[in-house]
Amino acid sequence: MQVSTRFSMAMHTLLCIGYFSGKAKTTSSFIASSVNANPVVIRRLLGQLKEAGLVTVEAGVGGASLARPAEAITMLDVFRAVDSLDGGHLFDFHANSNPDCPVGSRVHDVLDGELADAQAALEHRLAQTTLADLLKRLN
Repeated sequence: MQVSTRFSMAMHTLLCIGYFSGKAKTTSSFIASSVNANPVVIRRLLGQLKEAGLVTVEAGVGGASLARPAEAITMLDVFRAVDSLDGGHLFDFHANSNPDCPVGSRVHDVLDGELADAQAALEHRLAQTTLADLLKRLN
């Protein structure tokens, strides 16, 4: 299990937009050159970020800009915006445990709470870091 690369690519995209704001037009091609990805992939990410209210995008060569201050965008906002989780859960559980087995019949009782707590801890941590915090590290 692994979190999708969409999350790190979306963070990279937002860092580009924030860093180059007022210095360069942050078009999908421009951002793609930094991410080393296809501009189509970046356009898809920008669409998700726009839908979440994190960026605005001007058609053509206008480029993207932050829709709100960098201090008001957390890593958790981005994580949720690009749908990094499959069905909203960080940990996908295997299906069809054997109900006749003493382990298989109780595995959800034993693990579900632990896995939910781990996801909550991750989300809590991501909520503590803003885009502005990360931009400061680039300078």
